[in-house]
Amino acid sequence: MELRHLRYFVAVGEELNFRRAAERVYVAQGAFSGQVRKLECELGVRLLDRSPRGVSLTDAGAALLPEARRVLHQAEVARSAACHARDHATSRLRIGYTPASLPASVPRAVQRLAAAMPLLETSFEPGTTPELLDAIRGGWLHAAIVPLPAPTAGLRITPLADQRVMVALPVGHEHALRTELWLEQLAPERIVILPRDANRPLYDAILATCHAARLSPTLIQMPDPHIDQALLAVASGAGPALLPESAAERYGTPGIRFITLTNTTATFPTALLTPRDTDHMPTFAFLRTITTPAQPPTATTLSIGTQAWK
Repeated sequence: MELRHLRYFVAVGEELNFRRAAERVYVAQGAFSGQVRKLECELGVRLLDRSPRGVSLTDAGAALLPEARRVLHQAEVARSAACHARDHATSRLRIGYTPASLPASVPRAVQRLAAAMPLLETSFEPGTTPELLDAIRGGWLHAAIVPLPAPTAGLRITPLADQRVMVALPVGHEHALRTELWLEQLAPERIVILPRDANRPLYDAILATCHAARLSPTLIQMPDPHIDQALLAVASGAGPALLPESAAERYGTPGIRFITLTNTTATFPTALLTPRDTDHMPTFAFLRTITTPAQPPTATTLSIGTQAWK
């Protein structure tokens, strides 16, 4: 039994006229009558009495009519639910990120995208690089921001700006008023760093820089990847911290100053990863937004954006 057969039957059962019923469902009258007869043959009962005076429902037709209406209504509810789920899925954007590599350009791009797509629901999901890569390949995330290099086979790579290594110092530190520092000036002290799994390219860049400078500072590796915990350790006197440039952009911790680490090649690239083949419109819009230079914001917009990400 097909839904269109029930729809045709309901139309003629309510109109009691084949011509009007056929016009109601936009079907030629001859084809319409034939489809109603097919339904009768399938059920093995006569649903309509046809006579020169008109059409009337048989007892079987009268019994079927309310049930057919109920089935058609339920089918419409199911169709509506499916369309709603589809529309909701196309209004979501799930972005993964490693906490130790998210540049401020990403939330700014999302802010611009939200202005252009007011109904878009965007969420940020933290994770390690392997977790985020698995989530993209599994369809749980639409995009992810990760440090490179990473095993990106099969994914689309959109390079973002390279990040430098910055020094986080307590404001009372002897070097806190400098605009830049050399690694040699920090080496006598204990230096706080993030665990390698938090950002492997950053960790490896720091070790390579120390090796190139022939320095062996005491490195205090944090137990978790949270930058705010590293900054709390700095403020508590554990020592200066070597952190990614994105930390200086996104974190405003009282009592902490960020200073450029100069005369060093300690940098690492960051990229936006997305599925290579996708028809997800918010992902396309996000890619377009993040690769398009932003217009200079007004003073009010800049103030709001800075406050939101401090």
